[in-house]
Amino acid sequence: MKLSVCALVAAAAVSVGAAVVHPLASRVDELPAYTQPMAPPAPRPAQHLRPLKVRQSTNTTLPPCARVSEAVYSDPDASFLTAKIPAKLAFDCLQSIPVNVSSAKSLLAEMPLYLEWQSTLTVLKNPPAEYAEKVQPPIDILGGLKDIAAQLDAGQFTSEYDFGWSLYTLIQSAHDGHLSYVPDSVGSIFSFGRPVPLVSVSEDGDKLPAVFAFEDVLGFQFKNITYTPSPVVEIDGKPAIEFLEDWSQWGTLQDRDALYNNVFYELSQISLGSEGSGSGSFTGGGRGRFVYPGATTTLKFANGSSYTMENYASVWQTFRGIATGEDLANKFFTYSATAAASAQAVHAEADDVTPAAPGFPKAVVPGPGGIINGFYIDSPGHKDVAVLQVINFVTVDSWEEPFQQTSQKFFAKALADGKTKLIIDLQANGGGTILQGYDLFKQLFPSIDPYGANRWRYTEGADLIGESFSAFTADIPRVDTVNYTLINIQNSWFDRKTDMTVDGKPFASWDQKIGPHEVNGDNYTTLSRWNLSDVMTKYSGGINITGYGPLANVTGGPRFKAENIVMLTDGYCASTCTIFTEFMSQQAGVKTIALGGRSNRNKIQAVGGVKGVNNLGWSYIQNAARNAIYLATGALKEKLNQSVLATEYTKNLVFSRAANGAAGVNVRDGIRQNDTSETALQFVYEEADCRLYYTPEMTVDATAIWKAAADAQWSKSGKCVGGPKQTDEKRDNDVVAATSKLSSGRVKAANAAALQQYEAFRDSFNLETICNKERAGWMKP
Repeated sequence: MKLSVCALVAAAAVSVGAAVVHPLASRVDELPAYTQPMAPPAPRPAQHLRPLKVRQSTNTTLPPCARVSEAVYSDPDASFLTAKIPAKLAFDCLQSIPVNVSSAKSLLAEMPLYLEWQSTLTVLKNPPAEYAEKVQPPIDILGGLKDIAAQLDAGQFTSEYDFGWSLYTLIQSAHDGHLSYVPDSVGSIFSFGRPVPLVSVSEDGDKLPAVFAFEDVLGFQFKNITYTPSPVVEIDGKPAIEFLEDWSQWGTLQDRDALYNNVFYELSQISLGSEGSGSGSFTGGGRGRFVYPGATTTLKFANGSSYTMENYASVWQTFRGIATGEDLANKFFTYSATAAASAQAVHAEADDVTPAAPGFPKAVVPGPGGIINGFYIDSPGHKDVAVLQVINFVTVDSWEEPFQQTSQKFFAKALADGKTKLIIDLQANGGGTILQGYDLFKQLFPSIDPYGANRWRYTEGADLIGESFSAFTADIPRVDTVNYTLINIQNSWFDRKTDMTVDGKPFASWDQKIGPHEVNGDNYTTLSRWNLSDVMTKYSGGINITGYGPLANVTGGPRFKAENIVMLTDGYCASTCTIFTEFMSQQAGVKTIALGGRSNRNKIQAVGGVKGVNNLGWSYIQNAARNAIYLATGALKEKLNQSVLATEYTKNLVFSRAANGAAGVNVRDGIRQNDTSETALQFVYEEADCRLYYTPEMTVDATAIWKAAADAQWSKSGKCVGGPKQTDEKRDNDVVAATSKLSSGRVKAANAAALQQYEAFRDSFNLETICNKERAGWMKP
């Protein structure tokens, strides 16, 4: 089995529009006082605005879904898959689908069977106080299902979409990228977006960040524009920063500063292409795709000008012959509880060669698909710095070994070329293959044994599956084999021989492994660790781990000293990325730098995504239940045929009602070494060692980000706004102005090369990212 992770992502924006606004702090009552009045910049000329062209319906007497059909096919030569229609029209169509109460009740009845596998289910209702205060409030998932059922009984849902939206937002409110259920009405017909990407930047790295239209920042960098970009003051009548902080909560990350960063255009997300968050959740990237943004969005700028954009919807299904909401439901929704489960998606292979993303230099050592790359910083004062960019830990089978080889080659070359310092750029890293995180750590610190203790929430289903798998393999030796059916069984966590105790010993029995043990008000399995020397381990990630098995001869001290390494994040570090950062920071003592965040001077976390260490698709759990019955013999088979494995895990409505198979849970908590409280890492709050604001240059030039990080870590010229280089007392006593303009010193000549760069960035606004369930963090059997 192999674990792959990426946050559910999707449609980004398509064109650009206006720009302009006033300096804002994180809240209106925190606006800085200016000692002198400032003359407002000149209003932006209207011809600079580029509204998105959408297909329209002219017959206003038709039902909404019929008007969608008319709009989609208004261009007979264009594919429906390229159709952009007004967001309001798509929303009205969804609202016209009548709710199927009986199907909705059946769906709600099936969901707890899989949700009980969620490792944090009980703690989410009563999380640690610091988490509840600084991260996210409590949420009762199972209680929420009961509330939705009561609303159904009371007739409070008038459309299938309203029901689906309530269900979607309940699961999303856990802010766990591994816990997901996207109903068909929410995720399979349309996705929503806005055409104007935004950025949050500080003029000089010291002033509080303000929000700008990215089009203005681009023009200022590359086109010698004649107007002065003005920050965004209000969005739809609400203070801009307050609006965007609220909007950011639609994301799956848990940390609020990481969520805020994900609202905006970021180079690393764009470099992920179809697996990233596009140009930010504000424009419909990431989970922003599922949120109806209203018919229009109005930006008000500090110079007094404003711009109203028409929001759009992308169409993901053919509307040929669709006249009503009922037609749409009959064609694309499966209400029957006896429907067959959706087939597991085939894990697609991808091209190894990926064009360079805008804003990045040519890699010294390029990796597969652009997901890992080695760079040097070619500027005075940074000649000894190497940069390893890791934007995910592999989601494509054929990239496993090339990924490992890229870091091996780059470290060897960097050391040979006299590089003594290393930046590990983890921006936009949503995870990937678990063991790639282990291996990268072992390449850097061969002498340290990665801890990585974990546990599952105890469930009857897991216990029964493990009893069957462990009985089947009891007398089968663990040797390399070409029998992939056997490999998948022996390599499963449900085989008691897989994994080891925290002391590095094998489990003597399935009962020893499953427990359960009561911890913090819930029942969990015995703590376990990956057995990296196990011959079957390579089948969990497609590689042999450095320092184990065939690579056991790789030993010695660190490749770079811990004090000469720094991890750089934008908070979007999730799943396998958090496994890697846990090893690096807790066991090796490597420091962290966090970028961006909300417009304040507070310290922020470096790791803002899900810290669970293993996720499973609901379909994987169902398949495991079926296999457990198939493998069992004698009395055990009879027992399983009378159990929930046979009576409950055969139902399929949860699969037929999920958009593109989008249903998963986090099954393993990560537990820190020597933490006697056994608090899941998901609920541990940790501030970065340093915080840097984004500047305008950093939105168009990755090298500018790396130089700022290098200066912050190893130079007295760094601009940390949180961490050891600025004390809490200084931070609290500083009166800091907010960014109100962009310095004219940044303007670049509008030559051919600069204009070419400008157009490359503009083209990236058209990026629409799609994530199927194999690319969204599920384990493949």
